Amino acid sequence: MPEAAAAVPEAETVARVAITRIADPGDEVVGRALGERGAEAVLAALRTGEPLPGASPRRTEGYRTRSGRAGEPERDLETARLAGARFVTPGDTDWPSQLDDLGPQRPYGLWVRGRPSLRLWALRSVAVVGARACTDYGAHMAARLGGGLARAGWTVVSGAAYGVDGTAHRSALRADGATIGVVASGVDQPYPPGNARLIGDIAEHGLLIGELPPGDHPTRSRFVLRNRVIAALTRGTVVVEARYRSGSLVTARRAAKLGRVTMGVPGPCTSGLSEGVHELLRGEAVVVTDAAEVIEMVGEIGTDLAPVRRGPVLPRDLLDPAAAAVLEALPGQGDADAADIALTVGATRDDTLRRLHDLRALGHVERDDGRWKLVRTAHDRAAHPES
Repeated sequence: MPEAAAAVPEAETVARVAITRIADPGDEVVGRALGERGAEAVLAALRTGEPLPGASPRRTEGYRTRSGRAGEPERDLETARLAGARFVTPGDTDWPSQLDDLGPQRPYGLWVRGRPSLRLWALRSVAVVGARACTDYGAHMAARLGGGLARAGWTVVSGAAYGVDGTAHRSALRADGATIGVVASGVDQPYPPGNARLIGDIAEHGLLIGELPPGDHPTRSRFVLRNRVIAALTRGTVVVEARYRSGSLVTARRAAKLGRVTMGVPGPCTSGLSEGVHELLRGEAVVVTDAAEVIEMVGEIGTDLAPVRRGPVLPRDLLDPAAAAVLEALPGQGDADAADIALTVGATRDDTLRRLHDLRALGHVERDDGRWKLVRTAHDRAAHPES
């Protein structure tokens, strides 16, 4: 597997690897210190119990205690290499600079499993997230979005979980497209276990990324923290089914705060799995129903436009305005005299008669005892069954 070219000193990278064993992802105290001092100095402070700005005595002691787990970062790097993974840090040529928008919550580095360039794949990426216990409708829409985005050349990003996440990944892979799984565990630990095969496929054909070192397992808080990476990495986030307290809403709202596009797929108003999406749509999110509409929102302005949506073209839509006005002047039920129709239209009787005969030739009207009435079509009867 080709290694990503690095522009970061090896000592800085090794120190950041060690820090992933000591501080939880998104720790703002450590994040600010890294920006001010560099990884080697921060690691030394964490190990010796030197207080970092903003750290309480209890937190400082916690860092010092956990630093015992970070004694051999080189071993973590070797374990990752054997699993087909590498460690990418801020400043590396493969680092996605949009993650810098997270400020002090920026990852210390990312463990990346897979061959492609993370930076390049993330440039045109969209997050598709949603309920784990999704309905058939939610699975259908996730597949429609995942496959459509992949076929259009966009990278589908999600959390490799059950439900919407897994369906979006699978659809992108079936379309021979690009997909990135952002996990809340070590990239060598398939979680959830039931998605082990999918996670292996993502690592083989796409990219699997995470903040935790090899062998680490997820916790509830780490899932929430993982969502900020999904939000920052992509140009926009689409939510497909979510309850009010869903983690998908956390991702979407974080995306909105970062200035990314937030989108939602509407569902039945009676479905509890759509209530969270509908709440988003009442606020910061935009309605989308397919990949083309998503691309219009996140793509180039004036270029990546969704096709114009309209209903079926009816024969009466093809009439010129004058003939259409005569047709509209006929009553919905019963008949009318040509003179009355002419008066309604504001035209002469002769001109109106000519239009009426044209409309009869086209099958729109009929004449009975010198009076005119509409011809009832199958479409009319379907639209007005009571008449």
